[in-house]
Amino acid sequence: MSIFSEKRLNIFIGAYGSGKSEISVNAARIMKEEKPEQKVLLADLDIVNPFYRSADAARRLENLNIRVICPSYANSNVDVPALSGEMYAIFDDDNYVGVYDIGGEDLGANVLGTLTGRLKGFSSNLFMVVNTLRPFTSTPEQIAEMTALLESSAKMKISGYINNTNLLSETTPDSIIDGDAMILEASKLTGCPLLATTIMADLYDEMEQKNMLSNLHGELVRLNQSIRYDY
Repeated sequence: MSIFSEKRLNIFIGAYGSGKSEISVNAARIMKEEKPEQKVLLADLDIVNPFYRSADAARRLENLNIRVICPSYANSNVDVPALSGEMYAIFDDDNYVGVYDIGGEDLGANVLGTLTGRLKGFSSNLFMVVNTLRPFTSTPEQIAEMTALLESSAKMKISGYINNTNLLSETTPDSIIDGDAMILEASKLTGCPLLATTIMADLYDEMEQKNMLSNLHGELVRLNQSIRYDY
């Protein structure tokens, strides 16, 4: 079973452009594939960034019988979308497992701060997605600073890092391996473990053929691209 099936709820936070939404969509898919009989939901709680939302993949997920919950007016030109009460479904129905895709940085993580009572003692993992090729998480010190900022806003401890170092189609094996090393250094500063590395399917297959995956730490997750980046 994957790391995403260990708890009932997987929550993804991170800096802008870290790739939270793509991982959220894939995590929901993996959870459904591993246990087809279970009820899976994905709640897109990103009210900060109107682009690259997991809501973009809603139809694909719904075809897999995954419930998708989006802010009102998501993917529209309305400036301030509102969160739906459906986001509480996972707390009210024991048959659900799911994913929360949280908005960018501390503003987005504040959403979690409002759920402190619900999340206390709940079966969940809070993953910080890290792309070391993005501003504000390009050094171990910056990653540590972002970790502290997000934990403060979310009012939760981060369970572990997910290495999602990439430059979209320009990503190379070396960039992922370098990201792995940098996040391990950040782990020494924060005590937060590197739990998984995510790689797009084509590059994953290339690295597997070249026996390069053994250079990486944590669970290896093969991603299928679900969100368009051609805005």
